[in-house]
Amino acid sequence: MSTAHEFTKSIPTASINRQAAAALIEAALAAARDIGIEAAVAVTDASGNLRAFERTDGAPFLTVDVAIDKAWTASSFGFATHVWNDYVTGDPKVAPLAHRPRMVAVGGGYPILEAGKLIGGIGISGGNYQQDQDAAVAALRRLGFEVA
Repeated sequence: MSTAHEFTKSIPTASINRQAAAALIEAALAAARDIGIEAAVAVTDASGNLRAFERTDGAPFLTVDVAIDKAWTASSFGFATHVWNDYVTGDPKVAPLAHRPRMVAVGGGYPILEAGKLIGGIGISGGNYQQDQDAAVAALRRLGFEVA
């Protein structure tokens, strides 16, 4: 029989730091400019909490919550938001997840992965789903993060 002090009581976690989160915001805004869209960009840590955020002057106010929730959705399970669309429309056992308040199943959210480990999420809102995805991928690649 083991006693309480014979096992580990915590797990090591990795999370994006402030400097990397800010750099991702800037890279995403640059990509959005290159694509020709006004956008909101959010970066969450590995637990889905907001780490950094910025919105261009011309981005509609709705883009704020959408970008934050895309980043949250991407960090929740570690895969891109556009993948959720297939899950919630193609599998009746998963479809109820589409009704979760913060779930966003449209392109523009990606997990932030470093050495295969989830350290956060990025969400971009302002263009169509492909433009948002393209800006997110460009930002992640510019900073050397994996794109999954």
